[in-house]
Amino acid sequence: MTFKETLAQNGIELLRDVTTTLQVNVGLTCDLACRHCHQEAGPTRHEMMTPETVAEVIACAARIRFDTLDLTGGAPELLPDLPHLVSAVAPLANRVIVRTNLVALARPELQHLPEIYRTNRVAIVASLPATNQQQTDALRGSGVWQKSIAMLKVLNGLGYGRQDSGLTLDLVSNPAGAFLPPGQAEAERRFRRDLEQKHGITFNSLLTLTNVPLGRFRTWLESSGNLQAYLEKLEGSFNPGTVPGLMCRSFISVDWNGFLYDCDFNLVTGLHHRGKRMHISELRELPEPGIPIPVGDYCFACTAGAGSTCGGSIAA
Repeated sequence: MTFKETLAQNGIELLRDVTTTLQVNVGLTCDLACRHCHQEAGPTRHEMMTPETVAEVIACAARIRFDTLDLTGGAPELLPDLPHLVSAVAPLANRVIVRTNLVALARPELQHLPEIYRTNRVAIVASLPATNQQQTDALRGSGVWQKSIAMLKVLNGLGYGRQDSGLTLDLVSNPAGAFLPPGQAEAERRFRRDLEQKHGITFNSLLTLTNVPLGRFRTWLESSGNLQAYLEKLEGSFNPGTVPGLMCRSFISVDWNGFLYDCDFNLVTGLHHRGKRMHISELRELPEPGIPIPVGDYCFACTAGAGSTCGGSIAA
């Protein structure tokens, strides 16, 4: 049964709610080629937001005033205009988020960025698949664990993740294979215990995400013989209680070329916002609640079990 049919069977129509967040995908260039990446971002990808599109994003944030600006990639740090983008949008929203793989921040030429983040009170969402080196390096590449731990210590030193600092450091964990993530509260307790006891690292919250069967992760599922079983697991774990909290209901995503989507997964598959090609320069006001959201069968990943959004699990 398709995702659309499953919604209908449960008497659910997936419609946009109040839009609060503009998520900006600055491009697919990344210094890592993670196995679970739904975009196939990596060092060989050259898609990158131009200065002209960056200017359009800033102009849109100025005229519409989203509650949250969420900057993602690829590795956002590899966008040359990132310092300008961050500084320009920081006064235009209640919250600015930058999603990082941590390793990019460790590059010598980019070590000034954490201070820029602190100055602009940017919230950092950092990907750390596991609390052990073996599992992290298996997903992200040799040496990633050590660089990630070192950068988390740098961020803690700047106040990120420290109590009462007002500087948010959230961690993101994805499963290592073809299964759903553990309960978010349980995983957070384990991450907090392991990172603080072994490395003296503190953070605000842990967000657990379900791997979406797109891009490089889908390729791995196919090559490992896990694709069909994983798709069946996602479909069989559909939880109608997660639908009200889906990020596509409150997010609007813009790609590196300036075109609009309802989420980063629809961006990957080319399902445009409102089903038509629309540029951010044309967006003059927040999308109206009640607009139908285009869906694909990969949407089962967001509604399986406790659900999954860019803000972590949906249901307890």
